[in-house]
Amino acid sequence: MLAAVKGVIEGNKVVIENEDLGDCDGVEVIVTLLDYPKKQKSKEEIDWDSFKIPSERGKDVDKYMKEMRDNDRI
Repeated sequence: MLAAVKGVIEGNKVVIENEDLGDCDGVEVIVTLLDYPKKQKSKEEIDWDSFKIPSERGKDVDKYMKEMRDNDRI
């Protein structure tokens, strides 16, 4: 049997208010959390620019890509 039901977590138990599941006592289940609480502790912001090495290589990339995409249709 495959069933999808809605419930809430109270302590370490999942509480489901569905009268049709009365015959399912003792059945193994898999629980999927839909709104998992996010951690309150935020990660430290990473300064990605500190890893960048300036060069002339990527200077005109936008112009080059626009030129390539303008002529890509027959």
